[in-house]
Amino acid sequence: MGEPITARQFWIEAPGRGAVVDARLPPRRDGEVSIRTLYSGISRGTEALVFRGGVPPSQYQAMRAPFQEGELPGPVKYGYSSVGRVVEGADDLDGQVVFCLYPHQDRYTVPRSAVTRVPAGVPPGRAVLAANMETAVNVLWDARPVVGDRVVVVGGGVVGLLSAWLCRGVPGVGLTLVDPNPARAAVAGALEIPFRTTPPAGADADLVIHASGHPDGLAAALAVAGVEGTIVEASWYGDRPVPLPLGEAFHARRLTVRSSQVGRLPPARTPRWDHARRLALAMTLLGDARLDALITGEDRFEELPAVMARVSRAPGDTLCHRIRY
Repeated sequence: MGEPITARQFWIEAPGRGAVVDARLPPRRDGEVSIRTLYSGISRGTEALVFRGGVPPSQYQAMRAPFQEGELPGPVKYGYSSVGRVVEGADDLDGQVVFCLYPHQDRYTVPRSAVTRVPAGVPPGRAVLAANMETAVNVLWDARPVVGDRVVVVGGGVVGLLSAWLCRGVPGVGLTLVDPNPARAAVAGALEIPFRTTPPAGADADLVIHASGHPDGLAAALAVAGVEGTIVEASWYGDRPVPLPLGEAFHARRLTVRSSQVGRLPPARTPRWDHARRLALAMTLLGDARLDALITGEDRFEELPAVMARVSRAPGDTLCHRIRY
């Protein structure tokens, strides 16, 4: 049994307002490990939406983070991208760097089963992308790109970029990433992903992945899909209504719109896969140093309240913003 410790935690006190507070943690119990945090990552999409209070009440339970405290819309301790070092609790893990779906906090204790070892070839600072990579893996499982497909990814945020990066590995794929922000071109170039600021004319895409988080992006995704094409919707809009142009050629081209959500594994995977195996796969996929291009900023943990307010209000060119402890 360990001794009680004092931890610093980030809480959303009310929509649009956060604070770092002290909390006394209970002693570590058998089967738990104590973590000292090195980095955490801000999800510019879902987490920023939670910070703004944009989750509809009907989704409060569905949107619970694994180690959330409090309730939406606040006060709530929310987040799911923490990288730290094990300081106590398991001889084979002591001193090891691990990833945990935990909110922003400098010290914490969780069941051993809740942590995933970060491979030696993945720097701790890059490992904050694990939750986003896990989402991208699930998107690819739902999208099922095959050899020779024409694939268009609409939305050059972290999930869109990672989804496009994974699609690159399918032989013969003709890939285009679309985002109206020209600053995304440099990041796409670092990942060797063809980039455009406007949808390609006559794309006739077999598969479109939409990850922009904007209704206009989904409309663009419908426009570039070919006959019998599939649009995989990876964005989540919270409480915002999303109008869709389901007239025009939608029915004539017999398009399919399929949702993708990381909280559930595709049915075809569930006989053999669970969330832990999927996260371990995501971690191994972070071994490529080019993925560092997705980390576009870093601040100290003490600055997180102001950083979260800024990123959720006016993200600018932010992709993954990293918090240093």
